[in-house]
Amino acid sequence: MPEGLTEVQRQTLRELCDTIVPSIDHEPDPTGFWARSGSDLGVDEAIGQLLDTMPPDQKAGLQQLLDALAEQGFNGASQLSREQLLLNLQLASRDAAFGVGALTSLSLFFAYGLVDETTGQNPNWKQLGYPGPISSSPEVPKPIRPLVPEGDTTLEADAVVVGSGAGGGVVAARLAERGLKVVVLEAGGYFDQSDFNQVEVWAHQNLYWRGGPTPTADMNVTLQAGFCLGGGTTINWTNSLRTKDWVREQWASEHGLSDVATDAFDRHLDSVWQRLKVNDRCSELNRPQEAMRRGAEALGWSFATVNRNSDPDRHDPAMAGYMGFGDQSGAKQSTVKTYLQDAVDRGAEVVTQCWAERVIVENGRAAGVEAVWSDRLDPAKPPVRVTVRAGHVVVAAGALESPALLLRSGIGGPATGDHLRLHPCTATIGDYGEDMQAWWGPPHSGLVNEFANVEDGYGFLLEGVQYTTALGASAVPFTSAHEHKQAMADFANAATFIGLVRDRGHGRVTIDENGMAVPWYSLDDPVDVANTHNALEAQVRLHHAAGARRIYGLAQGQPTWRVGDDLEAFIARLHRVPLRAGGFKLFAAHQMGTCRMGRDPETSVADPRGQLHDVEGVWIGDASAFPTPSGTNPMITIMALASRTADNVAAAAGASLQEVPA
Repeated sequence: MPEGLTEVQRQTLRELCDTIVPSIDHEPDPTGFWARSGSDLGVDEAIGQLLDTMPPDQKAGLQQLLDALAEQGFNGASQLSREQLLLNLQLASRDAAFGVGALTSLSLFFAYGLVDETTGQNPNWKQLGYPGPISSSPEVPKPIRPLVPEGDTTLEADAVVVGSGAGGGVVAARLAERGLKVVVLEAGGYFDQSDFNQVEVWAHQNLYWRGGPTPTADMNVTLQAGFCLGGGTTINWTNSLRTKDWVREQWASEHGLSDVATDAFDRHLDSVWQRLKVNDRCSELNRPQEAMRRGAEALGWSFATVNRNSDPDRHDPAMAGYMGFGDQSGAKQSTVKTYLQDAVDRGAEVVTQCWAERVIVENGRAAGVEAVWSDRLDPAKPPVRVTVRAGHVVVAAGALESPALLLRSGIGGPATGDHLRLHPCTATIGDYGEDMQAWWGPPHSGLVNEFANVEDGYGFLLEGVQYTTALGASAVPFTSAHEHKQAMADFANAATFIGLVRDRGHGRVTIDENGMAVPWYSLDDPVDVANTHNALEAQVRLHHAAGARRIYGLAQGQPTWRVGDDLEAFIARLHRVPLRAGGFKLFAAHQMGTCRMGRDPETSVADPRGQLHDVEGVWIGDASAFPTPSGTNPMITIMALASRTADNVAAAAGASLQEVPA
């Protein structure tokens, strides 16, 4: 338990966890699933430890919430009374609703995600039919050796790249190929096969931005982003989709990226495709994706098997189901395995656990980056300052952190942080009455692209998801403890579809008083609302055509259709649920556009080549440079655009020109 909690607060936290995940008399109960409570699993202790890592104001707010519950007689009340007290408190104020929602989500996340350190298992997984980790972390050497600073350090380079994901990794490799001295700064740690243990909670804590699913400041959208060496390429699901022609034409005609609509950009796309070993031989369909294909065929909709950046010689479909937790097999061709390794082989230096604080600007042009290095494994070790002096700075920290870095530096112009695009997703779950074994196989091998362009280049894709227990349980709407346990008892029969919308509207990223990124997003553009409603309808019809016996939306109240119900009335009900906090749950793993390229310094941050309008030598090298959203899983587009930007950086640095291989 955290220091500073009173005994009453500790008791209230324990009883709250046991209210969300109670012990229920149920026969039969062969695995003890129904009888097992949250505190039996150590959920209250896990949340208590998490409280100690929260900012003081958030921790104080949750402590006040616990006090308010205790004052209303929460401790010792019946299960029904405790559930009613939680509901009443959520209705009392917006802050209270967010607090109760956070503690509810955390209780469910840990109840179905925590593992016994000796067995690597969670006892609830037997009921879910989930095998948990199927192999131990292999003992393989790490080929990249990050620089570990001994005291305050100054490095000299031609270019410093902030971020090592899809954009930063490619830029670093392409510049190193040209003979430039490159330093890569990565805020996260370096993890590889020898670290990956196929455990979800560990992965969120070590590989994801801010420790896992994180809501926007307005609580409307839950975000997931990579935060480790390799960034999102280390934890994504390897969908490899080329940039759509209508997107390329829009970027060229409306934003000035004229070459993107020509064969010149095809060469960048082709080069990335080849380096990542993209192919269709590692794309087995698991049972949920077979259901997707079955439904699409019945409806006469298009269905595609997705190409993936996976090495066929290492690919194992059983292990691929865990790739969002890190890929033990080494088949995933992340930037760590490809471009970053290329950069290091050509002399680039990598510094992990290094937080970029500020871009150094002297005489109106880039002069380097000031950063702080700290040892996550040894918090007692004091942090040290790292300064990289370089004439070119490539900002590639992701569309959440790149604008924050520019804002802390006071550069980028008025559009910095604006035009945040997310590809907001809704999700529906179909119960098919049999074990779907959704944990097996690549999570994202099937795609319905029937509706990718339904209005002037905007539309949506229907895709699958990786099977998870912790995130899955916290996403299933909580209506009552008994109903939630029943939903999880049937979770083995579930298949989840998502509707990924190419958003025309946008949000923004600001910084708080400490200079930390604060994302905001409201889904209120009329085209986006219509496409989201159409995506929900399409998901329902897909489940129905595939033979689901029950369908429910991940929304407040868990709206549900069962065989025999009026399908049209159910779809109409889904359309009435608000697309915001307290309504439909919205998810996003694709952040784009907050430092976008364009002609106009008032509406864009970088010029069409990728260089800031207001500071020479500072370049944008990641998805934040997108003028508009890609409308597809963006990895391939990010990499191709980064390759293009790297050419422009190299030319500005006076490096020898080198054509991208066909």
